[in-house]
Amino acid sequence: MKQCKITVFVKDLSIRLRKEVRAGSLHVTTTVVICLSMVSFVVILTVFINNNVKKYLVSEDHSYFPQLAAFTPLSSWSPYPYFPCNSSLSPPSLQQLQFPITSLRDWLAPKELRHSMNDKELLWRASMVPHIDEYPYNHTPKVAFMFLTRGRLPLAPLWEMFFKGHEGLYSIYLHKSLEITDEAPESSAFYKRWIPSKPAEWGRATMIDAERRLLANALLDFSNERFVLLSETCIPVFNFSTIYNYLMNSNQSFLGSFDDPRHMGRGRYNKRMWPTVTLSDWRKGSQWFEVLRKLAIEMVSDVKYYPVFRDHCRPPCYMDEHYFPTLVTKIFPELNSNRSITWVDWSRGGSHPTRFVRKDVSEAFLNQIRNGFNCTYNGSITTVCFLFARKFHPSTLDPLLRIAPGLLGFHS
Repeated sequence: MKQCKITVFVKDLSIRLRKEVRAGSLHVTTTVVICLSMVSFVVILTVFINNNVKKYLVSEDHSYFPQLAAFTPLSSWSPYPYFPCNSSLSPPSLQQLQFPITSLRDWLAPKELRHSMNDKELLWRASMVPHIDEYPYNHTPKVAFMFLTRGRLPLAPLWEMFFKGHEGLYSIYLHKSLEITDEAPESSAFYKRWIPSKPAEWGRATMIDAERRLLANALLDFSNERFVLLSETCIPVFNFSTIYNYLMNSNQSFLGSFDDPRHMGRGRYNKRMWPTVTLSDWRKGSQWFEVLRKLAIEMVSDVKYYPVFRDHCRPPCYMDEHYFPTLVTKIFPELNSNRSITWVDWSRGGSHPTRFVRKDVSEAFLNQIRNGFNCTYNGSITTVCFLFARKFHPSTLDPLLRIAPGLLGFHS
């Protein structure tokens, strides 16, 4: 009713105004009065409409605008889902919801390595990169030691000596066989360092999956800046400080990658890989690598080359010898030294390197690995080319433990 009266008033005012204008008898005073009246009317009308709209929106039955009740967007700050006012449901309490309160530290380094992410989710999470270089916290770079194992760690006591006294400068990640269920002692550096693992077959794509799984889990800790892949048969041939400084001061990664013209190199190339991977792209190298963080992120983020290798590099093409060497050469060759820092002996021939037993271990033997080669490090020639060695049988543990304190400078 009020709205109808207002409408009639506006029409009558408009007609009278037009008549006065046509008659030419509209005076200045009349003009001012009419203008003020119009302004007052607009203000009153605005207040009236605003009050009534508010009343409609908050009414319990929403009879004026039922569509608004059904499609009101959720508040971006509200912790509760939307519940209509006349609903029998009520918002849960904060105690019922139990939202986890995450701190920056939870993002920087997960407290627990066990998680429920599948591989696709894990790789996606690990591929995230901060775009601000400056750290908002006290940052101590760490080396991630990633052990890809088929069984237990028979040489673990030697590694315990290696890590002792250097807490906070390293992280350990173990990809284990599913048959291994026992846990290391709580005092061990390997305690609760198993990551969610899956079967890995030599020469198959599952081996690369395991390596990327290790890298991805290690990348979740933002303090990890260098990443070393090792096996249960590997040993360090220098003390922790030497290896840590060697890696942290290097401006390149250490991943073997070379063009092998032989049947066991180029002969394994599958033409079905073309054009994504060409024969000139094809590289071979050691499975055991060390990479810096930037390269590690690219290795877990690859969705272009991995499917090509998975589908077309199968025995006698061994994916663990070709995928990463080719990938790194394709995407970031300048970040790679094209050599491995894990020494192995292929002099006896065969498809596997020499396995060393107890009688092989001596100071002279280890010194030959430590200083018996020449290579390039940050543009200069050095005799320190290998930081680790393999394959060492469990029987080598006792002589290694005797030699390590004096020769390698390990803490006993």
